[in-house]
Amino acid sequence: MEGVVDHLAFERNKTQFDVEEMKIVWAGSRHALEVSDKMARLVASDPAFRKDDRPMLGRKELFKNTLKKAVYAWKRIIELRLTEEEAAMLRTFVDQPAFTDLHWGMFIPAIKGQGTEEQQQKWLPLAQRMQIIGCYAQTELGHGSNVQGLETTATFDPKTDEFVIHSPTLTSSKWWPGGLGKVSTHAVVYARLITDGQDHGVHGFIVQLRSLDDHLPLPGITVGDIGMKFGNGAYNSMDNGVLRFDHVRIPRNQMLMRVSQVTREGKYAQSSVPRQLVYGTMVYVRQTIVRDASSALARAVCIATRYSAVRRQFGSNKGSLETQVLDYKTQQARLFPLLASAYAFRFVGEWLKWLYMDVMKRLQANDFSTLPEAHACTAGLKSLTTSVTADGIEECRKLCGGHGYLCSSGLPELFAVYIPTCTYEGDNIVLLLQVARHLIKTISKLGSGKKPVGTTSYIGRVEQLMLYHSDVQKAEDWLKPNEVLGAFEARAAKKLVACAQNLSKFTNPEEGFQELSADLVETAVAHCQLIVVSKFIEKLQQDITGKGVKHQIQLLCSIYALSLLHKHLGDFLSTGCITPKQGSLANDLLRSLYSEVRPNAIGLVDAFNYTDHYLGSVLGRYDGDVYPKLYEEAWKDPLNDSVVPDGFQEYIRPMLKQQLRNARL
Repeated sequence: MEGVVDHLAFERNKTQFDVEEMKIVWAGSRHALEVSDKMARLVASDPAFRKDDRPMLGRKELFKNTLKKAVYAWKRIIELRLTEEEAAMLRTFVDQPAFTDLHWGMFIPAIKGQGTEEQQQKWLPLAQRMQIIGCYAQTELGHGSNVQGLETTATFDPKTDEFVIHSPTLTSSKWWPGGLGKVSTHAVVYARLITDGQDHGVHGFIVQLRSLDDHLPLPGITVGDIGMKFGNGAYNSMDNGVLRFDHVRIPRNQMLMRVSQVTREGKYAQSSVPRQLVYGTMVYVRQTIVRDASSALARAVCIATRYSAVRRQFGSNKGSLETQVLDYKTQQARLFPLLASAYAFRFVGEWLKWLYMDVMKRLQANDFSTLPEAHACTAGLKSLTTSVTADGIEECRKLCGGHGYLCSSGLPELFAVYIPTCTYEGDNIVLLLQVARHLIKTISKLGSGKKPVGTTSYIGRVEQLMLYHSDVQKAEDWLKPNEVLGAFEARAAKKLVACAQNLSKFTNPEEGFQELSADLVETAVAHCQLIVVSKFIEKLQQDITGKGVKHQIQLLCSIYALSLLHKHLGDFLSTGCITPKQGSLANDLLRSLYSEVRPNAIGLVDAFNYTDHYLGSVLGRYDGDVYPKLYEEAWKDPLNDSVVPDGFQEYIRPMLKQQLRNARL
């Protein structure tokens, strides 16, 4: 832009690779970059999508602001005739949690995945035109991760051909669904299906909650918002709700019946459609979460990297400039592994997208062979990437020093809005235990001749891996993909074997699983880290064009793998995969890699292609003009509307005048 001074131009001039080509690598394709760029600029240029005042809004004002933005976004989608891809991208860049997230992200996919053709023809046009607004009502006050423990009931009444939806206990209240509290007209409600006194487990039902005329709750329905959540702004723009049913009747055909049905006579039957198809939706949702993790981490890293280049502290000599914070090795050692992780999660997210398409193709052909592995893989990667991202955002806040604590840095709100991801769509520890079960099952079947597939295929070589010792002689050897993969495979395999051996000592396997659960979680993490490292290495086998782009990805891949090796050095040493000397060589190489990435750090975060609007950070501005903008932002705070604060006359003045008896206390 004319008249704008780029305070980071001196950094950008150091860049040794083609940033425009790296943008394509990050986006996944030239087309994806064009769509992303177009939607980001559309949102950033429209004053209706302003968000800098969001942390200062009261809850009611914030919520009304969210409704206004969500509806305005829908209006623009219709006016501009945006494609489904463009519309989804536009909602992403609006960057404000809203009822539309659950409507498009959970309600519609649930009907697509679990509804019959007839049900889809009835409900999807209404939902896709936003003539009804839906949410996903599964979690209850008393049960979240344990879906089979849900208490809401759906009892079939053969006399009226209806289901009676009921909340029999306080803990059966639906609790947390986004969009439920104040907006949704309908919900896919998960309840225990009961016919003729028999419980058939949890099934989905489409239930209307509110009148389409006056928006009041329908008879028998108690619904509201569950209250304020962590942080300023953040997820408080979402109306997470509570919902109770008092014998609410719905027609039989509102049970989602693609996989199982209840006949007019009340007979429960499985359809010819394989039940495993339901898992396809789960794989889809979790692969989008992994991709979103890379985006959220990239935002935090972008802010911290740019600010670290602008900020100078200490080191001045006779009037010279102080040292850029980004030049300190302690800053690099904390920041660059997170930069590498953002790229790693992006690439593993791309692979998960392929995996989802492959799984769906196989399911359609009644091939369920890869499903358990795909389910475990997506569960584990959802857990790993969201945990690292949540911790990484907070680390980036700390990397920005005191200014990172300001709402105007963008980091407190980003952290507050992101951390629920560690719990929704599966608690991260519970998911890792599911992965561990799958790994134990896989290794226990080796004797029967069943060969592990996909990301567990290394377990088929467990005997070789148990004998593995690294061949690394000098630091540069750690740049060889085979050396890195060998160490990560051996660590994962040896930890798994140790768990399996310890489990075999228990007469009751479940008791053993409970006792060893902490070790099993560590084993699952080692397995998931191996997947990410291997997919990062696979990315390097692809045809990557552009000056210096492939070399930067190689550097980031090495930083990702070796920073993990350094962090979990105890694992690699105790399992005998590497020697202390080899661990020391890896650390030496890591330090030199930080120096190599340093001149390209700004270019690598510029490749994320985020607008200043989307970043929402004074510290992460593209032009690096941080201090004047921080000063400007301070004066926008409502406290500065008056020079003398409200309350001075009533409380402070009497104290100063030693007249506390006159204070209005």
